[in-house]
Amino acid sequence: MRDAEATRSRILAAAIEEFAGHGFAGGRVDRIARGAGSNVRMIYAYFGGKSGLFDAALETALRTLANDVPPDPDDLAGWAGRVFDHHQERPDILRLSMWARLERPSALSEPSDVYSAKVDGVRVASPGALSPVDVLVFIYAIAQAWQLSPTGLTGLEGAHDDPRRIAAHRRAVVAAVEGMLRDV
Repeated sequence: MRDAEATRSRILAAAIEEFAGHGFAGGRVDRIARGAGSNVRMIYAYFGGKSGLFDAALETALRTLANDVPPDPDDLAGWAGRVFDHHQERPDILRLSMWARLERPSALSEPSDVYSAKVDGVRVASPGALSPVDVLVFIYAIAQAWQLSPTGLTGLEGAHDDPRRIAAHRRAVVAAVEGMLRDV
C-alpha cells in the first residue's frame, strides 16, 4: 500500500536538494523522482508540475528554517548566531532561496506568515529607530554573509571550512548584531 504523505515528503526532500544544487532552470523532475524513489507522474499529481514543486520546496525549506530557529526577542544576537549555525548545517535552504530570488523573483512564494510572526516578535524587542523589518533584514544579512561570500575571498586566510574560522565568524555575527542593537 502506498503512503501518499510519505511519498510527497520524499519528493519535497529530493526537490529541495535538486533545486538547491541546480536552481529552477537546471533542476530536473526526472532526477527528483529518482531521488525520491517515485516517478514523474507523482510529481505532477501532487504539485501540478515543476513550478508548483519548486514553490512547494521553497516554502517547505523556509518553514523548516522558521521552525528550527524561531526568533528570540529577548536575545536577537544569540538568534543571529543560531541562524548562522542553521545555514552552516543546512546550506541547501539558503541556496534554494537565492535561486528563487535569481530565477523567479515575480513568482517567489515565500510564506509571508513566517516573516509576519518574526516581525511581531522583533517589534517587542526593538522599539528604536529601525523598524522591525529592518532589524530582521540586517540580522539575516549578517548571519548569511559567510555562506554568501565568495570562497576565493573567505579562503584567503585559510580553509573556508576550517572550524576555528567558522567559530570566529559566528562570534563576529553575534557581536555585530549586539552592536547594531545597542546603536538602535
